[in-house]
Amino acid sequence: MSQDVLSPEKLATYPQQPHGGKLVDRVLRGKEREEGLEKAKNLPMIMVDMEAVITLEMIATGVLSPNEGFMNEEDYKSVLSEGRLKDGLVWPVPLSFAPVGERNKQLIQSLSVGDEVVLIDEQKEPVALLELEDIFDYDRDYRATHLFGTTDRNHPGVDAIYRRMGDTALGGPIKLLNRMHWGPFEPLRLEPKDTWHQFYEEKEMSSVGGFITGANPLHRGHEYIHRNALEELDGLLIQPLVEMAKREYTRHEFRMLSYRSVMETYYPEGRSVLAPLRVTYIFAGPRETVLHALIMKNYGCTHALIGRDHAGIGDYYDKYESHTIFDRFTPEELGIDVRLYREVFFCTRCDSLATGHTCPHEDQFHINISGTGIRELLRHGVLPPKEIVRPESARIAMQGVQPKGKDGSNQSIAPIGNTIKSLFPHYLKASRLGGPKRDIPLNVEELNVRDLEAAMMDVRANAHKIYDDIADEYSYLTDVNRSIQREWLSDARDDVREHQHMVVEYLEEKVERAPETASDEFMYQDKEEAEIELEVAKQILNETPPSLREEQLEKRVWNRLPYHRYRGSDE
Repeated sequence: MSQDVLSPEKLATYPQQPHGGKLVDRVLRGKEREEGLEKAKNLPMIMVDMEAVITLEMIATGVLSPNEGFMNEEDYKSVLSEGRLKDGLVWPVPLSFAPVGERNKQLIQSLSVGDEVVLIDEQKEPVALLELEDIFDYDRDYRATHLFGTTDRNHPGVDAIYRRMGDTALGGPIKLLNRMHWGPFEPLRLEPKDTWHQFYEEKEMSSVGGFITGANPLHRGHEYIHRNALEELDGLLIQPLVEMAKREYTRHEFRMLSYRSVMETYYPEGRSVLAPLRVTYIFAGPRETVLHALIMKNYGCTHALIGRDHAGIGDYYDKYESHTIFDRFTPEELGIDVRLYREVFFCTRCDSLATGHTCPHEDQFHINISGTGIRELLRHGVLPPKEIVRPESARIAMQGVQPKGKDGSNQSIAPIGNTIKSLFPHYLKASRLGGPKRDIPLNVEELNVRDLEAAMMDVRANAHKIYDDIADEYSYLTDVNRSIQREWLSDARDDVREHQHMVVEYLEEKVERAPETASDEFMYQDKEEAEIELEVAKQILNETPPSLREEQLEKRVWNRLPYHRYRGSDE
């Protein structure tokens, strides 16, 4: 079995190297595999769940290089306390194996360091061989506290520890006997050895940005990051996570297809590679963000593209903690250029995607891009605004989230106010996009499905109109060539002013004839009141903008020289 897929000589020619300097390969092939399968028949068996099977494959194919198996106690505790292996190499999350179950517990008691066991899946098929280098006590509270910062069972990562992990951990290198078939994703499957070859041999790239994304379909916040990266990098590796997502999320098959539909239509051909990443969700927040950056590195990426709240879990971590965690490491020890992107939204006043660093406008003009909010719209059977999700993406993703946003009483299953607030912040404070502020802001807890419908209809009707209306006004006031303007607008302005002139003339006559004192104040006006009426009419006339026609704009063309003279020609 070859330890290194890429030789040191070949690696030296690439602009990137795997983490720790080598790309691990623990996959048995050919005769070695046949011998391993034969040996497995006589070894103690430990059954592992789907998550463990996925982790074994990640280790064996080099995704988690330089790890060759499950960690011994010294590495395990060093990672939890320091975020590094015992030799100082950055590694943010432990790779531990503590089988659960009474049968496994009894088997482990009979094992010793130096023994070998076979790991089998739930169908009792052999998956991998594990050579025991260490056996140690596994403290679930210690792991939860150091890895997640909490022992709260409501945290999905904490809950997984107590559900899936036993009292004793087994450490040592593994050898993979059988790979999983990835079903419909198998043709898209790329292992690290494949991407290194593709990027640096076939495409001869010098820089590649990696992007790992979770349970959401492709939205335009993702696109914003991708397009910014492609302005300076040769290529892009996009890896949606598949498997192990909660059922409430968009099913991974549909997420992958939503990515394909958009990339095939809007992304430059040959520069963007889509490959599913079959990985277990660790739910480790900022630590998991660092792990993803190192996974990108092991796939050959020179740059890691990290969005806002990458791998975030509810309110357990600050939304930019996935950015600040990189302050703990130097660029040299990470070995990958980490690019951090702030929260992206669509500004209807800018008429573009933007962040708080690039847009000066208040949220009354904003449509936010919230993955959770987008999922809830899909769950309600509503196509999200095209400004934040391409319809090509959303229509496929909706098929992977069965619309069931309302219960039998027509009430929203999830708090609808949170969905509205996350996507349409303007709705709480303003009557519409860019509209006047409400006298009293709406209470999030009191919003219902009808409010969601109202917000959506407002966005669909007006999101594209705000900048269009502004541009129309600028063009009317600016175009010297009036033939491209709508003449009926000028006619309407002329009519308004003519009618108002008529009102003023009539009132002037009225003032002149008005008595100083009205004989009946309820039926007639005195001169003072008539003069006020006239003053208002004149003010309206002054405030009514005149039409613009070519003869009125002649002075804007001030250079009267023939064009050839304007260019400096004496001929």
